[in-house]
Amino acid sequence: MNRLISKIGAGIVTVTVTAFAVSLLADLIYLSYLVCLILPIGYIMLAVGFYHERKGENSTACVLGVVFAVIYAVIIMLVYYAQLTAVSFGGLDEQASMLLDFSRGGLIFSYDLLGYGMMSLSTFFIGLTVRGKNGTDKVLKYLLLIHGLFFFPCLIMPMTGMFRNMADGNTNGAGVMALICWCVYFLPVGILSFIHFNRKND
Repeated sequence: MNRLISKIGAGIVTVTVTAFAVSLLADLIYLSYLVCLILPIGYIMLAVGFYHERKGENSTACVLGVVFAVIYAVIIMLVYYAQLTAVSFGGLDEQASMLLDFSRGGLIFSYDLLGYGMMSLSTFFIGLTVRGKNGTDKVLKYLLLIHGLFFFPCLIMPMTGMFRNMADGNTNGAGVMALICWCVYFLPVGILSFIHFNRKND
């Protein structure tokens, strides 16, 4: 059951990251918010799966990976639940819209980046626990470790004010392309994690 749940989590990550990339390319904003609400559920299932494997050794790194995964999930689910409810229903005044509307680059957008910064820390600590016994696990390990570097831009960029132009709705394709690149990077994490947990059944 432990491996099955972990494998399902990896499958959810794979499907939601793929759906997120498709929704960005097709400009389906509501769908992109919906899959971002589901992604953290799969990621926690995946993270706990790695914890279960390594709870006897590297336990500190395992626990940190799960703790940061939970922090990520709480922040991100609050962000996208707000987009799918309060923001999508409309009726917000201008000040509230600037704070809550993700597309305006305000407070809620900064929280989103903070959430993904927590995810980056989670992947780093989980990566420390993955044993590179074969080629796919080695690739997975390094993908997780390198993804940890995203913590720094996710934390720092909102502090620079570089997203201030989004408040007036002045967005461009650069942000979408950056998210597509993240999807291309993170999709193999879901796929290789699925292979990893599936192999444990053999």
